[in-house]
Amino acid sequence: MKEKDPIPACQIRIDKEGVWYYQGAEMFRREFVNYFYQHLRRDTQGRYVIELPNDRCYIEAEDTPYFVKAVYPERDEGGRLLNLQVLLCDDTREDLDPETLYIGDDNVCYCRVRSGQFPARFFRAAYYQLAENIEYDDERSVFCLRMDGRVFDIGVKSG
Repeated sequence: MKEKDPIPACQIRIDKEGVWYYQGAEMFRREFVNYFYQHLRRDTQGRYVIELPNDRCYIEAEDTPYFVKAVYPERDEGGRLLNLQVLLCDDTREDLDPETLYIGDDNVCYCRVRSGQFPARFFRAAYYQLAENIEYDDERSVFCLRMDGRVFDIGVKSG
């Protein structure tokens, strides 16, 4: 006999464009979606779980639960890139960890956010903002980001 999953499904889905749905209807109230982001966790199976004080359930993400909406460079007086901040879909900002950047299927750019807990997909506009800071290293045949005196290679992952 199959054991019942202790965490039920929420009937919430996030599509690959970052739109949240409940039972097939779009969730358009940002304050509710952002509240769910505040309580989003990963379980031991790698699922995305909303953990509220008296309830928890898992959600389905077509691609990733987080999305990068914008990229904000911080430069020194000489124009050298010191840091990049990303604006996430829950309207919070955090420093980009350049070591987590990678290109996935269909040339979509990703990074990891929330102390590396979650993958985040770059929206097209944010990708173009990031791309302004990316270089191609001919000698090594790799794309990279030069930031704060360091070079970060941008890997490629598939599947």
